[in-house]
Amino acid sequence: MFLQNSWYVGAWADELAAGALLGRTILGEPVLFYRSAQGAIAALEDRCCHRGLPLHHGQVLGEHVQCGYHGLVYDRSGACIKVPGQERVPRGAKVKSYPVVEQDRIVWIWMGAPELADPAAIVRHPWHDDPEWAWTKDRYLVNANYQLINDNLMDLTHVGYVHTKTIGGTPEAHSNAETKTDRSGTGVKVSRWMLNSIPPPAYTQAVKFGKERVDRWMEIEFFPASVVRIHTGATDAGTGAYEGRREGGFGFMGLNAMTPETEHSTHYFWSGAHNFMVGKPEATQRLRKSLEVTFGEDKVVVESQYATLRANPDAPQISIASDAGMVAARKLIAELIERERKAA
Repeated sequence: MFLQNSWYVGAWADELAAGALLGRTILGEPVLFYRSAQGAIAALEDRCCHRGLPLHHGQVLGEHVQCGYHGLVYDRSGACIKVPGQERVPRGAKVKSYPVVEQDRIVWIWMGAPELADPAAIVRHPWHDDPEWAWTKDRYLVNANYQLINDNLMDLTHVGYVHTKTIGGTPEAHSNAETKTDRSGTGVKVSRWMLNSIPPPAYTQAVKFGKERVDRWMEIEFFPASVVRIHTGATDAGTGAYEGRREGGFGFMGLNAMTPETEHSTHYFWSGAHNFMVGKPEATQRLRKSLEVTFGEDKVVVESQYATLRANPDAPQISIASDAGMVAARKLIAELIERERKAA
């Protein structure tokens, strides 16, 4: 079951050049994204109302999209406005349309009731356009339910065990990190501090610290339905990071957007921004390679975990202290879905 009345990441903006078509399944529904000749983005049900061919097999005609089978033309609202070979358009010739917003280099889509779509509720991510930061991004298809990816991001104690080659560091430092979980009506925030810890390989390869040990932080923000923003960084130990002085050192801002494809598969959109060596593409490329390894490790874990859970869904599971953020995020999603169900 999915939260319908929520903004989801549907695509990266640069996936859609002028005149481009993109078919993508979201929340179990086939969706066509297209960018008109004038640059506007629209999203329609990816199905011609005549014989059912997905519209992504067609083409963009100015501001409209034409089916690639028999040439029916649709406008941005999903209404069929032309049928080749006849003057009259049949009554009811239309497909569903979805509200979309292009913001922060992202195409956001609203899958629920159109009248409830409020662009002001979209999670802002200004780091994509901040000249003080450089960034890279991608999308993976993960064969697992989206909430397992949320769980993985909300509990970062796994980092010391799963990501030893990149961002791991000392496992004990992650398990013993000073952790605080805060829940609001609109999200969950987990703050983690690893003071006087050994920096991981990815950090020391990116910047030169003045000391052998660092004060390291991880601030994890969850926004329903499924966006997790993670601000991580480190500065020389004892130089005031804990008190708010975070100048210099290593800074990373990660955006993670989990858009369900189906109950069993997820579009995982991610970006990583850094505040060191900005303007040097080789630094961004090194970060990208590190992130590809890191997220690849997460993908193996989550897909294997989901396969086990599907094979034996009634197997008991225990909870431990580090699950607090994950539990709060799941509880918030469940509450919103229940509220939506009652309203319907």
